Amino acid sequence: MALKNSRSSHAEEPSGQQDPWRAFSYVITGVLVYGLGGWGLDRWLGTTFLVGIGIVFGAVLGLYLTWRAFGTTPTSGTNKNSNQ
Repeated sequence: MALKNSRSSHAEEPSGQQDPWRAFSYVITGVLVYGLGGWGLDRWLGTTFLVGIGIVFGAVLGLYLTWRAFGTTPTSGTNKNSNQ
């Protein structure tokens, strides 16, 4: 019973109060996945610059996903607690 209550209260957190590890994981995962993809393409094509492009692209994509997940702010018209 207590586990059910903790899940529902966690799911109702406002976007500004979410776990910062989620934002960190977006950036790190983007760097790792696209850096690894660039490294693999470098090995396959015999080049040396694609790993750097992959790392930068992954970081930018991770920051974009973080902004999309946490960057939304509620407008004054959608506030449930307003007494208007």
